[in-house]
Amino acid sequence: MPKLGMEPIRRSALVEATISEIGAQGSLDVTVSQIARRAGMSSALAHHYFGSKEQIFAAAMRHILTLYGAEVRGAMIMAKTPRDRIEAIIRASFAPAQFRTEMVAAWLNFYVQAQKSDEARRLLHIYQHRLRSNLHHAFRQLAPKDARTLTRGLAAMIDGLYIRQALHKAPLSGEEAIKVLLHYIDTSLPADMRQ
Repeated sequence: MPKLGMEPIRRSALVEATISEIGAQGSLDVTVSQIARRAGMSSALAHHYFGSKEQIFAAAMRHILTLYGAEVRGAMIMAKTPRDRIEAIIRASFAPAQFRTEMVAAWLNFYVQAQKSDEARRLLHIYQHRLRSNLHHAFRQLAPKDARTLTRGLAAMIDGLYIRQALHKAPLSGEEAIKVLLHYIDTSLPADMRQ
């Protein structure tokens, strides 16, 4: 009989193993057996905790979104102005924990998964809605007439840099990605709103 409290530890290990395995394979073409092996347990135990590969993928996606949300909230604590809030979102999006190879691969593959999984589509919709809402709130204060366009542009650039990174097409470091996006913001905002 397993020790009381082992389930959360094993679930967490399986989620981390899922992210690592997707990163190693570069696709969702991984088996529960591969994930379980990476987590140091049997595939039967993985199925016991999650039921199916799709449910493991959904748990991994929820985990990534939770980490990202915590990163954004932590960065926003120091933000005093709307421009600071936009920069905080950019920095959180490309923080070392978020922009590591396996996380980038997982994000890209979850977009693919969202094409066929209602749960993945729902989770991505939540992420996209929160990202756009946070950006739009700040842009509305800085450039009310252009807020919607700036929001769409920045959100698309964040996604685009992740796609380029996952495809290894002109990859950037997280700091380089941040510089690109801050340049976009600073050249898009009215001069008196840039600082």
